[in-house]
Order: sequence, then C-alpha cells, then structure tokens
Amino acid sequence: MTAETKVPDIVIVTGMSGAGRSTAAKALEDLDWFVVDNLPPGLLATMADLGGRVKDAVPRIAVVVDVRSRAFTDDLHSSIEELEARGVHPRVVFLEASDAALVRRFESVRRPHPLQGDGTLTEGIGRERQLVREVRAEADLVLDTSDLNVHQLRAKIVGFFGNDTGESRLRATVLSFGYKYGLPVDADLVVDCRFLPNPHWVPELRPKTGRDAPVRDYVLAQRGAKEFLDAYTEVLRLLTDGYEREGKHYVTLAVGCTGGKHRSVAMAEQLASRLRDEGIEVQVAHRDLGRE
Repeated sequence: MTAETKVPDIVIVTGMSGAGRSTAAKALEDLDWFVVDNLPPGLLATMADLGGRVKDAVPRIAVVVDVRSRAFTDDLHSSIEELEARGVHPRVVFLEASDAALVRRFESVRRPHPLQGDGTLTEGIGRERQLVREVRAEADLVLDTSDLNVHQLRAKIVGFFGNDTGESRLRATVLSFGYKYGLPVDADLVVDCRFLPNPHWVPELRPKTGRDAPVRDYVLAQRGAKEFLDAYTEVLRLLTDGYEREGKHYVTLAVGCTGGKHRSVAMAEQLASRLRDEGIEVQVAHRDLGRE
C-alpha cells in the first residue's frame, strides 16, 4: 500500500462446496461489505489496492475463494502472505459441513460436485476436503453448517460481522454440546464437564435445563465446580491474551456433557460471563439443547 491508499478490511470466505459460501457472501453484502465472488487468489492484492484508493475507497471487502480457482491452496497462501507484507491483514472464514450434509445438498439441487469429474459425489467431496485441509487449519473462523439452514447461517454471519469495526479485538463463541451427539467440528477448545454429577438423575431437575436456576445452582454447588471455573478462567485469560497478540480474531470454546442439556449449558453460561468480564465479546449457543 502507498501513501495514496487506505488499508481496507478484507475477509476471505472459503470452505467446502455446498457448505454455504453464497449465503455467507449475501449476508456480508447486506451488511454493506463489497463482495466479490470466485476471485482467483492471485488477484487478492490487486483487489486490496483498488479498494484502498482514497478517492473511491472501499473500506470492507469480502472475497469468495474456492476450488474453482486452480492451484487453490498455493495461490491463496501466497496471496495472503503478499497482503500481510503490504500491511493488510485478511481474515479467513472457512465454511465446513459433514459429508452427509453435503451429499444431501448436492442431491437436492441435482448438481455435480465441482471436483467430481467422472467419479461419484462422495469422491469429489473427498478430493476437495484434501485440497482445503491446510486452509481450514489456518482459518480464523470455522463454521460448521451441517445442521444450519440458510437463515441460521445468515444469523451467525450477522452475529460475527454485524457490528464489525475491522478492529482486531478477539471475539469468542461459547458452545455447549452433548458428547452423545458428537464433538463440534468447529471448536478450537473443548471442555469436558462430565466430571460433575449429572442433574439428569435428580427427578425434579431432569426436565429442566442448565439455563434454569435450580439446575445452575445444583451444578455450581458440586465439589470441584467453582475450582474448575476459577482455574479455567485463568487458562482462558492466558490463551485469549496470546490469541490477540497473534492476531487471532475468533475462538470457539465448546463445553460438553453427556446430553448437552444440564451441566454443559450451566457451565457454558458461567464461562461466557467470565469472558465478558475480561472485556471479550461473547456469543453463547447451546447446540443440543432441546434435542432429546
């Protein structure tokens, strides 16, 4: 960037085909981001230069990059390095989904996977998963859309970017879940609350959830609960300070118990409250609440 340009805020939207890139891009467009779809990674620096011209400066640019761009991984990595060298620090949002969800979506629209060729749909998905593996590992934000409809995905994008100022302050999502339904694939950190007694076995608490005061009070009164919260808050303080120094913008903390109804919900709410006390912007979600 030269003295005659301003540094735009850039978000790169990528991920699995069928995982919702178009929905995410449309949501960003509605939030007044300038959106470019299917831009070859090699043109990212050029787009940043054009967007940063003072006369017609575009402060926020969202670029959708996918496997239709050949040499996808190498080109994207090189382009991000070039942007960093110019003082532009792009954020990468990776949209993920399970194979079953992707197959269902492609079959519903009766379209082949872009890497399917003469093979099967699942083979195409497998090729793409291998191709984007490194990009996913380095993404700032990974969103699993397997169980989300378009409205829910849009709400998540709005939640992350609706009040976005382009500042590097860390944002956290605290997500409760049930182990019997599987680990969240988009979690950066996972906490296991199954060391606490299960309110499920207390008849008057069984129909309630961790959002209800009787369950919350029961969970927090158990031996080790407060000590765990105090100790893990210190761990989170160290982690979040380090994440911010390293320029990480988003972190997802998954808090699990057996069914995702009692212990994990109560503890997730407590951890979220403590993160807010540290000045971190927090979203709370309860993935499996109401699932049983």
